[in-house]
Amino acid sequence: MKVILTKNVPGLGREGDIVNVSDGYARNFLFPKGLAAEATTDKIGSLEEERKKRLKREEAEKQRALARKERLEGVTCRVFRRVGEQSKIFGSVNTKDIEEALKKEGIEVDRKAIVLDEPIRALGEFPVRVRILPGVFAEIKVRVTPEP
Repeated sequence: MKVILTKNVPGLGREGDIVNVSDGYARNFLFPKGLAAEATTDKIGSLEEERKKRLKREEAEKQRALARKERLEGVTCRVFRRVGEQSKIFGSVNTKDIEEALKKEGIEVDRKAIVLDEPIRALGEFPVRVRILPGVFAEIKVRVTPEP
């Protein structure tokens, strides 16, 4: 039976895909949970229109993301930390600290979008990635300096 997926189904396909499944799987699982609809000629035609609209929307979103990436590339934010002997900082710099430093620069970035492999625990300048869209990252620099 041919069905149109109305939601992403792991192992089967993404929303809007037309897939062949067994009749029982469609009737007993996909249809009752609202994961798919029967593929009729009318629905296939409307699906194509929706797919075109979705592609336009995704392209516009990607263009906005690339513009945001251009604005973020090369931005350097400063984080101030207390320093002990041998230029060791007290504590570490985490995503919340970077978010606050970027706010002071006038840049709004969600803390969850900042990708740190591990907290920063030294003075200096470090590259940090910011996730804009899945697969689209901008690289900013975080300069950790001693408090004045």
